[in-house]
Amino acid sequence: MRTKYTANMEIKKLNRSNIYLLLLENQGLSRQEIVLKLGLSLPTVTQNIEELIAEGLVAESGFIGNTGGRRARSYSAVLNARVAIGLDVTKHHITCAAVDLSGNIIEYIRIRQKFERTDNYYKILGSLVNDIIEKIKIPPSRVLGVGIGVPGLVTADNNRIFYGEILNFDGATSAEFGRHIPYPVSLHNDANAAGFAEIWSHDFLANSFYLMLSNNIGGSVLINGQIYSGENLRSGEIGHLKIVPNGKQCYCGQKGCFDAYCAATVLSNYTEGNLDKFFEKLRAKDPQTEKLWDEYLDFLAQAVSSINTLFDSTVILGGYVGEYIEEYLDDLKSRAAKLHPFDKGSAYLQACKYKKQAIAAGAALSYIDEFIASV
Repeated sequence: MRTKYTANMEIKKLNRSNIYLLLLENQGLSRQEIVLKLGLSLPTVTQNIEELIAEGLVAESGFIGNTGGRRARSYSAVLNARVAIGLDVTKHHITCAAVDLSGNIIEYIRIRQKFERTDNYYKILGSLVNDIIEKIKIPPSRVLGVGIGVPGLVTADNNRIFYGEILNFDGATSAEFGRHIPYPVSLHNDANAAGFAEIWSHDFLANSFYLMLSNNIGGSVLINGQIYSGENLRSGEIGHLKIVPNGKQCYCGQKGCFDAYCAATVLSNYTEGNLDKFFEKLRAKDPQTEKLWDEYLDFLAQAVSSINTLFDSTVILGGYVGEYIEEYLDDLKSRAAKLHPFDKGSAYLQACKYKKQAIAAGAALSYIDEFIASV
């Protein structure tokens, strides 16, 4: 999702921003091509290109044409002129990812580490951030900040967790998590972070519901390219939709929640915590695995049908299970179509683009998006 610019902005700022956005999205353009695409004068394009080059945000990238005459120089955005770091904190793992100005994950580190609300744990977070910055060989001055995706609800200023039942960390703050991180730090609900990453990479998905099928179920409501948080910052918590009256116990204290039936652990617990192994057994047509998957898809179809009936928008399937879902999407669509009062084709269902590290990427992209808007 690129930040959009309006006519009430200063013309000079508008021209500069649009030239930069164009080069971010279309690498290797000549000045004349920029003139034609944006309807600007050649002197305006030339001046802005020179300024962006001086700031290290744009560079010459080659030549265009091979007609025997003088070839036009081409220009591209320098994608690693700035980077942001994203952390995904879960009960047993930490993922650290570096993201460039195009939203690409240029490097990531994943370690097994039990969450503890201790200074030693926060030192590990700081070490991971430093390690990945050294690994990508980027000067610290180019690092915009560190976004941390957490399985909890976060205040509007991204500074405090006000509901943290999964990791028992109510009240934890960005300052606490960032105690050993020498960059700006912000906290982000995990599903909202992943949903933001998904819509940021798809300009046409202005309205959608991102369904995170990880070790806990989360959801993110995206309207007009923005996350809708709700009046109490609790929107999208689809994991606590009741789908079985008086059913399985959920960690929230209620019974029959969607989370209890479609969290990734429902599948991975059958294969000693290894989700990849579950899908290996499924492809090998292991009878017990097929039975479990059949039940899982029925519950998932019930949930996605309800989501689309309510929001009438694309439903993106992500999270740990989302990494594998594309292979089984037609089956899921067929099941969902039988439950939907209107859409018998279930074209609204879509597999995620970010198969891995979506939460870390989305948390980092909050800084990327803010920087691009400032250029």
